[in-house]
Amino acid sequence: MASAKIDVIGPNEVPLIAELYSNIFRPARDGAFFRRRFQGRYNVLMLLAHLDESPVGFFVGFELKPTVFFAWLYGVLPDQRRQGIASQLMEAVHGWAVEHGYDSIRFECHNQHRPMLHLAIQQLYDIVGIRWDPDRSENLVLFEKSLLAV
Repeated sequence: MASAKIDVIGPNEVPLIAELYSNIFRPARDGAFFRRRFQGRYNVLMLLAHLDESPVGFFVGFELKPTVFFAWLYGVLPDQRRQGIASQLMEAVHGWAVEHGYDSIRFECHNQHRPMLHLAIQQLYDIVGIRWDPDRSENLVLFEKSLLAV
């Protein structure tokens, strides 16, 4: 397992998040996409994972409601996967959320992203629902984890 350096980053790093996102997911997104999503959101958190000073992954999340933090996006470059980077990002988010008084973390995952589904179960998330994503015509699995016992 690789040991990633994980840093909290600020709004000036949105272009780097957009670049990483576009190297991982389709369609590609620009910084404006992320800035629009952050409008009116509280406690936006962006994390950047580095290996040997090179960015290899990211996390973006924000407050869903006063006691629930929403993990919006996790991403790890394809050639850097299966090294534990997503797990390290997830653990960093859990620590940050506990420090900031959140009781639980929620996230949604497309059904075909099997490694992320597996990671959520491995990290003791509960499946709390399924919802239909009309934009992609597929199901999203809804996960939530209590942080009260962390």
